Amino acid sequence: MKQIGIHLIIDAWNCPTHLLDDPDLIRHALIEAVAAGGVTLINLCVHQFSPHGVTATATLAESHIALHTWPEFGYFAADLFFCGSGNPQQAMHLLKTALKAEQMSVREIKRGLNFTDRLTG
Repeated sequence: MKQIGIHLIIDAWNCPTHLLDDPDLIRHALIEAVAAGGVTLINLCVHQFSPHGVTATATLAESHIALHTWPEFGYFAADLFFCGSGNPQQAMHLLKTALKAEQMSVREIKRGLNFTDRLTG
C-alpha cells in the first residue's frame, strides 16, 4: 500500500463541562492544534448548539480536523486526517490538553492506495 495519510479517530472522556461548551475556547484550541500539527488552515467553522454542545471543523490544505462535544457527558469525539505532511499526534495531544481529557482512546488508520486492487465504479 502507498500510504497517503494518517487518520486518527479519538474518543475522550472526563472533560470539564464548561470547556466542552465554550465555542471560543474550542476555536482557539483548534487553531493551536493546527499549529502544533504543522499543517495549513484553510477554513474554520465553529457552531454552538442549544442547550449545549459544540461542533467545529478545520479544513486543512492537508485534509481536516473535526471535533464534536457532549458537555453533559464530559465527552468529545475528534477526527484528524492528515495527508502528506504534518503530525496529527501533536495536534491530538494539544486537544487533549486544552480540553483536559482524563481518558482518551485513539484509533490510527493508515490511509492510502493498494495497487494490487483494481478500482471499480
